[in-house]
Amino acid sequence: MPKATKEDALLYHSSGRKGKVEVIPTKPYCTQFDLSLAYTPGVAYPCLEIEKNPDDAYQYTAKANLVAVISNGTAVLGLGDIGALAGKPVMEGKGLLFKVFADVDVFDIEVDEKDPDKLIEICAKIAPTFGGINLEDIKAPECFEVETRLKAMLDIPVFHDDQHGTAIISAAGLLNALEINGKDISDIKVVVCGAGAAANSCSRLYVALGVPKENLIMVDSKGVINRGRKDLNKYKQEWVTDRDINTLAEAVKEADLFLGLSVANMLTGEMLSTMAPHPIVFAMANPNPEISYEDAMATRDDLIFATGRSDYPNQINNVLGFPFIFRGALDVRATSINEEMKLAATKALAAIAREPVPDVVLKAYGLPSLEFGTDYIIPKPMDPRLISRVASAVARAAIETGVARLKIDDWDEYERSLDRRTSDHIKRIADISCL
Repeated sequence: MPKATKEDALLYHSSGRKGKVEVIPTKPYCTQFDLSLAYTPGVAYPCLEIEKNPDDAYQYTAKANLVAVISNGTAVLGLGDIGALAGKPVMEGKGLLFKVFADVDVFDIEVDEKDPDKLIEICAKIAPTFGGINLEDIKAPECFEVETRLKAMLDIPVFHDDQHGTAIISAAGLLNALEINGKDISDIKVVVCGAGAAANSCSRLYVALGVPKENLIMVDSKGVINRGRKDLNKYKQEWVTDRDINTLAEAVKEADLFLGLSVANMLTGEMLSTMAPHPIVFAMANPNPEISYEDAMATRDDLIFATGRSDYPNQINNVLGFPFIFRGALDVRATSINEEMKLAATKALAAIAREPVPDVVLKAYGLPSLEFGTDYIIPKPMDPRLISRVASAVARAAIETGVARLKIDDWDEYERSLDRRTSDHIKRIADISCL
């Protein structure tokens, strides 16, 4: 794959219609009668119906398929606190991915507010417009409070993708990596390098899947989070270890999994060499991982390696999760995205990678073949099975756990309807890959 240059990226965003998204009408508008229905006087009738029954907003407006992507720009990609406006290209990109992969409509909303109380108030006030809220690029620890309080206040799904998307995709990869190397999740030792939003959520999901909490060591910029530390906030205190270790080098000895959610070059080849046999390394700092693919492979030939990059095997990419998680949640009008829905998405993703890969995926990535193994532990983002398998798993979990306000009677037809939503997208991929 060619490398994206600064010039390529700026031209992509600025050529033609500026930015990456637009709003288009979904109803006729070419006659006077059309306009009288779309606006005055006809629009008064759905307004009055919604006044009598607020749930009718799902029937007469775009609310049922509309997600707000909200950010204050305090933790944008690997760029840090660059501000709400500078983060807008990312939020527009999120909207593009929502639409292309799962036919979910998005308004991106950049809020110039760092005070978490005020940010929460703003989000809550605009929530009636939307069927769900995707929080994005809000720094830790404020992001924890913003999400937790909004979930308690609102009756629509609120999901901080930087936390839970990374957790779900990496957990799917972990399940498959363990299947390949024959290890039991209840026996593995885990080192998490980083203690921000994603690190906390990944750790919680791994524990929910079966990793013993006492087997997990978290390391921040000051070292191992242990009993000797007096500088820990309440979120880091959740991961205090009783082990008498202080450094990353000490933590990774005999570890089965290194999960990197920090900065480049944190894991040296020497550290990697001390890990347990058949180690798993998820080095997800972007754009440069905690250890490079080349250095890792030169150090060990028995490891399973993943990054957040698209130019190496096993890309842990949030686009495998958030479009389909919201699709399933919206379709059953879920009031939240709970732990059971996240686990369902994780297991659905893991299962897809164990099955034969469709030809359209091979063509999209220019591959002669691809099968479950050390270089393929998670599905590719262009896999057409993602929407029907992941969204339906999420919707089913929502119904089973009582957070769904709608039921699905015919699951086969529901999955077919999901495939139809993105059939044009899949066809376009196939056509382009054949050029």
